[in-house]
Amino acid sequence: MSDSPSLDAFADSKLAEMDRAHLRRRLVITDPLGATEVEREGKRLLNFSSNDYLGLNRHPVLERAAMDAIEQFGVGSGASRLVTGNHPLFRELETRLATLKGTEDAVVFGSGFLTNSGVIPALMGASDAIFLDELSHACIYYGSRLSDAATHVFRHNDLEHLKELLEAHRGACTHAMIVTDGVFSMDGDLAPVGALVDLAQQFDAWLMTDDAHGIGVVGGGHGSSFENGKRHGVALQMGTLSKAIGGYGGYLCASQTVIDLIRTRCRTFIYSTGLPPASVAAAIAALDLIENDPEFAARPVTLAKRFTRALNLPNAESPIVPVILGDTDATLTAGKLLEDEGFLVVPIRPPTVPDGTARLRITFSANHEERDVDRLAELIRERVLNGDQS
Repeated sequence: MSDSPSLDAFADSKLAEMDRAHLRRRLVITDPLGATEVEREGKRLLNFSSNDYLGLNRHPVLERAAMDAIEQFGVGSGASRLVTGNHPLFRELETRLATLKGTEDAVVFGSGFLTNSGVIPALMGASDAIFLDELSHACIYYGSRLSDAATHVFRHNDLEHLKELLEAHRGACTHAMIVTDGVFSMDGDLAPVGALVDLAQQFDAWLMTDDAHGIGVVGGGHGSSFENGKRHGVALQMGTLSKAIGGYGGYLCASQTVIDLIRTRCRTFIYSTGLPPASVAAAIAALDLIENDPEFAARPVTLAKRFTRALNLPNAESPIVPVILGDTDATLTAGKLLEDEGFLVVPIRPPTVPDGTARLRITFSANHEERDVDRLAELIRERVLNGDQS
């Protein structure tokens, strides 16, 4: 018997709406078999949907570092970092992240979502204004709403539109922040970070970039704030430890003063248990691998470019390549076709992406083989884009 029949009725009605629109999500147990293979429902599949761009999730160096940390410090941190959860590995990781990003300091969070949803309201208030790229990650929008600041959304990577919004609204607010993904998670393109830095300086705005999908694989491994070996002056560089870094967690890199303020003021830092020692140790080991082998770090983008050339798509800028089909049903059918052929390419549907832009989101790992990339491109060209899904 239900404890609350009206609640169950509400949930049933919402799920029925989602079923009718083919938008209901379901968890599927996925057993990782290595850097690029998984098993789903008894079938081995080549994984072209993971964000583990360097295949570090099962790397023996990271596994050993994690196990050593467990033996020395235990399986959890036991408390918020401001209480007793600040185990010694945190300082090493934060120093390494700051060095990689060219900043004075860094602070590590429990996840990327906690970073964005905490940092933005810690810095912005009701008298301020935030200017967001329309394709920014959901947690950026969430953090902006929590801040009570006025929010202005500019068209994707449209610098002229952003400039118009800044000219119209900057004078009415105390502080201004420009926030954008550095690498856009569903489209794979990069933000024009250098030009955004110039606009931020012109209007005395603070630029924050979300480098979740950039660290480790673009900008020589430094991320989207770096170009041709040059660091752009991004005031607030955040990112995650859960994609190319292979583990879990989030971070913010900034000046010493800003990081000190975040440690004192940011609710998602203050009131969250610290990351387990194993996660922190694994991230340190991942940074070693990335810094010591730049060709390895560059390989996911190299393979993505190979794929886009084969399909005559715009040249890849990151390990993420979207094949936009538009129709949700057609995209689900294409995903099933590829799964039948041994490829895991999870279809992406609204509301994760805008209506009419359902897509196959294809991601590339340093451990993928060229022959598998070529075979996937051929399947998509001949049986998805040309309409032969028999």
